[in-house]
Formats: sequence, structure tokens, C-alpha cells
Amino acid sequence: MKRFEKSTLIKCTAEELFDFHTNTNNLTKITPPDIKVKLLTPDFKAQEGEILKLKSIKNYIPINWTVKISKSQRPLKIVDTALKSPFKYWEHQHIFIQHEKFTELKDVVNYEMPFGIIGEFLEPFVYSDLLKMFEFRHEVTKKILENKEDIS
Repeated sequence: MKRFEKSTLIKCTAEELFDFHTNTNNLTKITPPDIKVKLLTPDFKAQEGEILKLKSIKNYIPINWTVKISKSQRPLKIVDTALKSPFKYWEHQHIFIQHEKFTELKDVVNYEMPFGIIGEFLEPFVYSDLLKMFEFRHEVTKKILENKEDIS
């Protein structure tokens, strides 16, 4: 099992960060420009037990994802687990740690590559893609929340 972590300090409350992440309209806002995301579940509510279907396209390759919100602890944590994805296993924890003047946004992804040894060979490229994607997500999330842009 591989693990990826990324943390960023944002001047906002944990509640604001939690609410931002439960609004699925924000997913497209924080997705890097080289990836297109289409939500396939209308009126999705990011609540424990709910299932979201989406399609992502990168390098002209479409990939369908089905994720379940396996844990939701307002305002501390949201955990989504992939039921269908390009990975053998995927669990993404969105952790919100309130400090005195800011909140730490911490993303933790536990994943397992598919295709045995071939997948292991490709893992450094996947890790690099995850790093780029989450750096972009954190940067945009910070900009939106600290500038109090319209997040609806």
C-alpha cells in the first residue's frame, strides 16, 4: 500500500473548509486544467454512505470513478473510498485541523496500484501526478477561501 500526503495552512475555519469540500461544484474549480471532470450523479450530497459517480479525462483518456463517502465527521474529516477506479485500492482522507488563526488542510491518499509489477513500475509517475494535482488543488482552495470568492 502506498501513501500520499499534502498539507496546506489556510486562513479560514475548519467549518468553511469542510463546507467547501462537501460542495461538489467546487470539484471542477480545484481540478487542474489538464484534467476534465464531469459529475455523473445529479444532486449528489456529500454525506456518509452516499455514492458519487464521475468521469475524468486526462490525455484524452476517459476514466470512470465511483466513490463512496465512507466517513463524514463535520468539521474534522471526510473520507471517500473508491468502489470503481483505475486503482486496485483508493482511499482519500480530507482532514481539517483547526489552529488558532488558520486551518490545516491535509489530504491523505492510501492507494494500491493495479497490474502487479507493471503497476509498481508506473507508481513513481502516478505519485508525481498526485503531487501536481494536490499542489494545484491546495493552491486554488487557499486562494478561494482566503479571498472569500463565491464558492457556491
